[in-house]
Amino acid sequence: MRLRLLTSALSLGAALVMQAVAAEPITGRASVIDGDTIEIRGERIRLHGVDAPEGWQRCDDGHDGTYRCGRQAALDLDKFLADSRPTRCEFLGRDRYKRIVGVCFRADGREVNRWVVESGNAVDWERYSKGAYADAQEIAISLGAGIWRGEFEMPCRARSKRAGREPSC
Repeated sequence: MRLRLLTSALSLGAALVMQAVAAEPITGRASVIDGDTIEIRGERIRLHGVDAPEGWQRCDDGHDGTYRCGRQAALDLDKFLADSRPTRCEFLGRDRYKRIVGVCFRADGREVNRWVVESGNAVDWERYSKGAYADAQEIAISLGAGIWRGEFEMPCRARSKRAGREPSC
């Protein structure tokens, strides 16, 4: 009985230490996974409150053609991050894929999450952001930036359709 209590206490203590460590900001050179996910020091970080097109996703270019808007979003994010290193991400939680969910900043202080929306490379995912990036999205729409230059399918809908599920976004 004592051994089981001791083991439980140690497990709880270890979990609290891991949670405290995970709550610390993570800083380093960011590698881009896709338009809304980066990796720093082996940790995948999902940008909170934004949703970028998937790498396979195509969007209308506004000139009777299409382009791989998800791929372009990732390339643009990579260039944006390379212009001011390192990247620092504030931990908000973890998603169902065990990725850190966070708000990230370049070395010059520019917020990455806001930039991906303002540049038209992602949408404000109001379900999670509670509209935090609505103003940035309005700027992108008014400029016809990125995905807003033509027609596109919302990333969450495109993912659901590809998986054969009803969209839940």
